[in-house]
Amino acid sequence: MSESANAPAACADIAGHDAGMAPPQAVCWMDGRVTPAGEAKVAVTDHGLLYGDGVFEGIRFYGRRPFRLTAHLDRLDASARALLLDLPYPRAALETAVRDTIAASGFEAGYLRLVVTRGPGALGLDPRSCPRPTVFIVADRLDMIDDAARRCGARLIVAATRRLPADGLDPRIKSLNYLNAILARIEANQAGADEAILLNAAGRVAEGTADNVFVVRAGALLTPPVSEGALEGVTRNLMLELAAACGVAARETPLTSYDLHTADECFLTGTGAELIPVAQIDGRPMRQCPGPVFERLQAAFRETIRTETRA
Repeated sequence: MSESANAPAACADIAGHDAGMAPPQAVCWMDGRVTPAGEAKVAVTDHGLLYGDGVFEGIRFYGRRPFRLTAHLDRLDASARALLLDLPYPRAALETAVRDTIAASGFEAGYLRLVVTRGPGALGLDPRSCPRPTVFIVADRLDMIDDAARRCGARLIVAATRRLPADGLDPRIKSLNYLNAILARIEANQAGADEAILLNAAGRVAEGTADNVFVVRAGALLTPPVSEGALEGVTRNLMLELAAACGVAARETPLTSYDLHTADECFLTGTGAELIPVAQIDGRPMRQCPGPVFERLQAAFRETIRTETRA
């Protein structure tokens, strides 16, 4: 998906600042110091750069408050433990760093990328040469899709690129290596689409290149289980919570391209994506876009943001 466009009005990434203050800017926190993002540096021998050895979290903030920070830091910790990567800062320090980064940026709402790499070390894959991980947090705007597509729905394709099998790399690990998804995104770009859906090795739906996938059939909300290759997304989990609260039947179940092509509704979710309705997949239009289930969940999502980030 193109990184252009604004979020819905209630959740928009609108930079605001008081008269006389410096305008909001992308900033980077590293080792307790915040600098303009363009001035931040990591070593060329960092194994995160050389080998994609590291983990990250994308975190939205609204009203200068991080959204669902505990869930994101829980997942960061789990991903790091899965890679035997020791976080060099305790949880409280990371929480403080997140808030300091938001404050320094001046953005009223935006996106954080919290990255933990293996750190600088000798050439070669052996992580034992890296004495200390590198941690940095970037705050900026992130707009995943343009206004028209967000209002009227995104155009998707099913990519030829397959999702890496879960028995090779567990999809719950949010690692720095996104080449698999990038290849699918290149397919979407070449097809003139906004996003691509990846199937797993068995030909069933896994996820989008940077988002989870939901379909609606006969009023029921369906999404692939993590075992199919889907990231255990924070926004994905929230959608399942909100569906239960709104009285929408929801379940995790294997899906195929047929389920995508014949769905009544389809939409994408993610921290970066927020909620994006889907207008068509492989040229086949959805019956409804945006559909009634999407609109109910979008309203509940916006209300959750207002409630949880209220001062």
